[in-house]
Amino acid sequence: MKQTVTPYNSSEGKKKQVANMFNNVAGTYDFLNHFFSLGIDKLWRKKLVKLISREQPLLLLDVATGTGDLAIAESVIPNIQITGIDISEGMLEVGKTKVKQKQINNIQLKLGDSENLEFATDSFDAVSVAFGVRNFENLEKGLLEMQRVLKPGKKLFVLEFSKPSNFIFRSIYYLYFFYILPFVGRIVSKDSSAYSYLPESVKNFPSGKEFVEVLQKCNFKEIECKTLFFGISSIYIARK
Repeated sequence: MKQTVTPYNSSEGKKKQVANMFNNVAGTYDFLNHFFSLGIDKLWRKKLVKLISREQPLLLLDVATGTGDLAIAESVIPNIQITGIDISEGMLEVGKTKVKQKQINNIQLKLGDSENLEFATDSFDAVSVAFGVRNFENLEKGLLEMQRVLKPGKKLFVLEFSKPSNFIFRSIYYLYFFYILPFVGRIVSKDSSAYSYLPESVKNFPSGKEFVEVLQKCNFKEIECKTLFFGISSIYIARK
């Protein structure tokens, strides 16, 4: 079993630590996110939105929505209404400002816990989460909650970092991820732990077949895994 990775060495639970971490980095999160990925994360979201749009969802829940990047990208899907939830008030405030500035009227962002969703069973036509499931305190509980609020036959879409299979590329990736990223992150961000937590959380998170097995355990079926950019990220699609 993989160890539980938390942002800080404290007695608080992972959920509380993650919320505090994202509150601390909310102001610089978008800049660093796009900077470190060289903007590729935007292309990954576009690919995810294209896959979601094929399902023609009307009601969509975006879990761990953060500053709303994925929700904003999803807002172009015809006739869609999006609810985005996150445990970080700081990230949500940034997201709400972006939504207001872009004059988007089909997104509602609100405080919410992915492991204790306030929505009724069988509520949504699709559920999405980008770069958020590895931050769950209890992964299976969060996945089961997302499965619960999905309507029967509808799909969960997960975009998450994974581990490249090619040894040479993986070595270069880890050098960047474990040394360069934390160094720059500590300089730009006011939270010295946040960008050390990121690579550790990716390294210890189940990816590929491992994550597919977790989805199966949480009662999802017809699971697909699509790797992106040499396996740095993956898209998982699973049906309720």
